[in-house]
Amino acid sequence: MREEDRTNLAAEPGPLIPSLPNLRDVGGQRTHGGGRVRTGLLYRSTELSRLEGADEAAFARLGIRSVYDLRTPEERELQPDRIPPGTEHVVLDVLRDSSEASPSALMELLSDARATADWLGDGGAVRHFEVRYREFVSLPSARVSYGRLLSDIAAQEHRPALFHCTTGKDRTGWAAATLLMLLGVPDEAVLEDYLRSNDMLMPTFRPFLDRFASQGGDPGLIVPLAEVRPSYLASALDEMRRSFGTIEGYFADGLGIDETGQAALREVFVEWR
Repeated sequence: MREEDRTNLAAEPGPLIPSLPNLRDVGGQRTHGGGRVRTGLLYRSTELSRLEGADEAAFARLGIRSVYDLRTPEERELQPDRIPPGTEHVVLDVLRDSSEASPSALMELLSDARATADWLGDGGAVRHFEVRYREFVSLPSARVSYGRLLSDIAAQEHRPALFHCTTGKDRTGWAAATLLMLLGVPDEAVLEDYLRSNDMLMPTFRPFLDRFASQGGDPGLIVPLAEVRPSYLASALDEMRRSFGTIEGYFADGLGIDETGQAALREVFVEWR
């Protein structure tokens, strides 16, 4: 597929593929100094287990060469990716070293309204995610995973590439935010892009919230799990700055991507015109 065709397809409004409600191009943002993040090179998404028929054909037309799966083994077993033959599939378990409840264990907990209330009451859901976002920065498994993803995508043989977790909002959201920051996208625009997951995903979460309510649960307890919030991203950024100082320091000392590697990412992903 020609590069300009991929770019045009990526620029279409709304979800590209109905079964992937949070699929979107990472590019398109303006950078400091008048640059623009190139489109058609990198995508972010929900899990890919439901790709079939017309959706599978639409995904194939994106020309994705490499898929980076940021999920735990339990998540991958429950919803295994379905990708076109010949597509590179790279497993990067961001949360492998975490002692917090796994995403799959969390979903199991939500089947019990009383247990959910005990655990998530009094702001428990928000605290859980703020801790989790700090782990995206601090966990050795997270640093190795994000380092591999963000170094790989500088190489032409891996592009166009796609990275995802289960809903494409948290582990995926942090990866997208860090790349955009490194490329020089203003902080306000990075946050706005991060929060777009709410608009794209909340309609898909509504049936789950309604079902939880019908079982006697309080949907308000789990809305913070379904959303992304500024405080979540702020927690990761605070951890990053505390540990590494700057986004460049995080890439160099946290992810193992030195100045040369960072320059390569900027060269690939930022266009000036």
